[in-house]
Amino acid sequence: MASRAFITGLAGLTVTANERAFLRSAGPWGLIVFKRNISTPDQLTALIRDFRDIVGWEAPVLVDQEGGRVARLGPPHWPVYPPGARYGAIYDRDPTSGLAAARLAGHLIAADLRAVGIDVDCLPIADVPVDGHDPIIGDRAYGTEPGKVAAIAGAVAEGLLSGGVLPVLKHLPGHGRATADSHLKLPVVSTDRATLEKTDFAAFRPLADLPLGMTAHVVFTAIDKARPATTSVTIVDEVIRGFIGFTGLLMSDDVSMGALSGTIAERSHAALAAGCDVVLHCNGDLAEMQQVAGAAPELKGAAAQRAEAALAARHARAEFDVAAARRIFNEMVAVTS
Repeated sequence: MASRAFITGLAGLTVTANERAFLRSAGPWGLIVFKRNISTPDQLTALIRDFRDIVGWEAPVLVDQEGGRVARLGPPHWPVYPPGARYGAIYDRDPTSGLAAARLAGHLIAADLRAVGIDVDCLPIADVPVDGHDPIIGDRAYGTEPGKVAAIAGAVAEGLLSGGVLPVLKHLPGHGRATADSHLKLPVVSTDRATLEKTDFAAFRPLADLPLGMTAHVVFTAIDKARPATTSVTIVDEVIRGFIGFTGLLMSDDVSMGALSGTIAERSHAALAAGCDVVLHCNGDLAEMQQVAGAAPELKGAAAQRAEAALAARHARAEFDVAAARRIFNEMVAVTS
C-alpha cells in the first residue's frame, strides 16, 4: 500500500489494538515520538519496530531532540545536550570551535537516535529571535544574526547527516519574530517584507538544500494578511520555495496546535492545498489522527519524489567513535550527561 501524506503520533508506550488497525488501514508516511512514547531504549526500539512492521516498510520515525528545553530523550538512559544558544556562545569566542561543537552535537545526537531506530530529527532551527517578542524560541536559537544562525544550523545538519539521521529545517520561513507561542495561539508579524528578507528569511537561504523542512504557524502580514505560512500558498510559493529556494520535502508544523483554526480535517486540507507535501499531527488523539488521514491523499508526484530523495540519505557516512567524541564534546560545551 502506498503511503499517505501525513505523519502521525501514538498515545503511549505501545501500539494499541485500535492504533494498529488505524496504521494498517491509513498508511501514514511516518511516525513522530514524544516523551509519552518513551521509557527505556528497549521499549522505544520495540515500539518503532512494531510501527514499521505494521506499515510494512522502513518508514521514517521522527523526534524533536534539540537539547535544552526541547529534548524527548533524556536521563537516565540518554545524555543531556545544551540548548542551541550554547553553540552560538562558543561561536562568538571562536567561529571554528562553535561550528565544530555544533557538528559534533549533531553527530552524537544521531548516534543516540539511530541506536533505537529513529532516523529523523526535527533540527536544526534557523529562526532568528528578535528582542521583545515571544520567548518560545529563546535559547533554542543559535543567535540573532542570520549568517551566524545559518552557519551553525548547517553544521548541526551536517553532523546529523553524517550519523545517518535526516535533519528537519525549522520553522520556515521564520519564527523568531513571533508575537505568541504558536502552540497556544496564532502569532502575527507585521514587519515589512524587505526587513524579513534581510533577517528572518535570510537565515534559511543557505540551508535550502536540506532534505526536510517544517513550516511556521505564523502570519506575515506583509505577504499574506490572513493565513499563516503553513496554510498560505503565497508564502509557500513566493517565500519558502521562491525567495528561500527550499527544495526538500515540506511538512507542516503540528496541525493540532492552537495557532490554527477549523477542524483538524480542515487544517490538514489547508496545509496540503498551500503546498505542504506532508501534514504533521503529533498529539496521539486517534479521532484527530483519523481526520488527518481522511484529508491526506496518497503521497505521489513531486512530493513523493522529494520524499524518496530525502530518505535516500538515511545512512551513516563514516565510522564514529561515540565514546571518544562524547568526551571531546563535553569538554567543548561543559555538558554533564
